Amino acid sequence: MSVPAKILVIDDDELIASMLARALRTEGYDVRVETSSRDVLDRIGSWSPAVVLLDIRMPDRSGIEVLEGIAERGIQTQVIMLTADDTAETAVRAMKLGAADYVTKPFNTGEIKLVIRNLISRVRLQQEVAYLRREQAEFVERDIAGISHTIGALKAQIEKMAAASVPTILITGESGTGKELFARYAHQLLHPAGTDSYAPFIRVNCAALPESLLESELFGYEKGSFTDARTDRKGLFELAQDGSLLLDEIGEMRPAMQSKLLRVLEERTVRKVGGSEEVPVALTVIATTNRDLPKAVEHGEFRTDLFYRLNTFNLHIPPLRERREDIPLLAGHFLSVFAMKYNKKGLTGFSPDAEALLSDHDWPGNVRELKNAIERIVVLGSGGLIGPEHLPKECGRPIAQAASNPRNPGFLLPEEGISLDEVEKNLIIQALKKTHNNKAQAAKLLNVSYDTLRYQVKKYGLA
Repeated sequence: MSVPAKILVIDDDELIASMLARALRTEGYDVRVETSSRDVLDRIGSWSPAVVLLDIRMPDRSGIEVLEGIAERGIQTQVIMLTADDTAETAVRAMKLGAADYVTKPFNTGEIKLVIRNLISRVRLQQEVAYLRREQAEFVERDIAGISHTIGALKAQIEKMAAASVPTILITGESGTGKELFARYAHQLLHPAGTDSYAPFIRVNCAALPESLLESELFGYEKGSFTDARTDRKGLFELAQDGSLLLDEIGEMRPAMQSKLLRVLEERTVRKVGGSEEVPVALTVIATTNRDLPKAVEHGEFRTDLFYRLNTFNLHIPPLRERREDIPLLAGHFLSVFAMKYNKKGLTGFSPDAEALLSDHDWPGNVRELKNAIERIVVLGSGGLIGPEHLPKECGRPIAQAASNPRNPGFLLPEEGISLDEVEKNLIIQALKKTHNNKAQAAKLLNVSYDTLRYQVKKYGLA
């Protein structure tokens, strides 16, 4: 059962106040009445009503003065003004001071009930949205979790950039390192969301759109500027106003578009396709790329001036193999996320051997590859501790485990050494012999995938 919303009625007319209280209690609200406005601010602050019905004309302190006091004290409540004065001037003044609505006297209780019902629904929706935004912000931060010095340094850099409200950020790094996550983290610090406000975060992939379409997407267009332009349309720069625009894969942007982007970054205005008016834009531009931009500049593929404009504030995200100490933490986080998503509560964690294998693997696809691998493990897992046998074949197996396996032939390394390729080749020959050349069964014996065995058979000329 939900807790009833609290409503405070403030009106010096006891008849009206009691009538409102009775009507609202029948709706299930928790209602209190105040007929004096003298010390009412203290009572509003201590009781924290969701809605205050406030009469403008009060003998001790006017409703407008009470409204000003609510604003000054930062009390979180929704105020509906009750007034016998139906002039627009009174309404405008009350709304400017923070009133959510106003109702003119005489009124019927049905009108008041409807206004309150809509207002409380809106407040609850705002609270839910604020909660989800906080959850999203925490989720983004957990996704870039790490104990390495590198991650700590990157977060510290972003915090300094946010404190300085930098206008542009360039984020570089290999594919899958989490550039977009760091971009979202920067956005959240640069444009913290409140209960009533939300700074937009808009992403566009510069490599996915042809140049003409990218221009109209970024800058918008005027009606009639081209065949299908039937109405005026705002571009992403305008839609991201007071927020962030993420230009993903900016290294793939064509030279003509680079020139137009540079002008926007320098002048902080945009001109729609087919238009002549310069529209001011206030936003953060975050660009990401997995390309070596200095090399692209050297080869004439990326404008030098645009590179220097973007590179003023640069974040380089290192590959996962250069921060292996973060792998267990990330793996544990992804395990928790996917265990909840797929209702696999029985998965308790990784064994020491499995954790060591995850940390030793190079993860060429970086965080994205690790995340996908953990999701697969969770989906196919049945519960308990995750061991080496549950990991992707690319992670290999620990030598100690292989040596302690009773099926292990007990091979010892000769003093003079031996070619690893020769050992692998002989093991494949033995497996094929034992399975009468059945590659699928031989792959199972060797604990490798069928495709891996087929590649090795071809490699050693055993086909």
